[in-house]
Amino acid sequence: MSALLPSSSIIPPAVLIVEDQALLRFLAADMVEEAGFTALVAEDATQAIMMMERHPGIRTVFSDIDMPGAMNGLELARYISRFWPPVGIVLTSGMCPDMKGALPPGGIFLPKPYLFHEVTAALHRLVH
Repeated sequence: MSALLPSSSIIPPAVLIVEDQALLRFLAADMVEEAGFTALVAEDATQAIMMMERHPGIRTVFSDIDMPGAMNGLELARYISRFWPPVGIVLTSGMCPDMKGALPPGGIFLPKPYLFHEVTAALHRLVH
């Protein structure tokens, strides 16, 4: 017979938010936590990859496409899809690029400005 853990010990799925603009990063983190997920943050692809390596419980990455550094968000998404295939990908951009065929399989694109219900629906779709 196994003991049941109290509901307070259940850890919500982790979402990694990758956004170079601090205000948007923290607003997205609040949105993700309000939706019932654990939010982790990174300001660029290099930090995101380090977070992926350190936190194997990350289930979804929510990333801006236009970021400075070694990789943009689309390149990061392809990298994550290659090395962590079960991790869901949600990409966002204010430029609304043509994403047809560009996203990794199962990836979701949300144009900025995104709405709370759009983000939470995408995250829930990828986690469940």
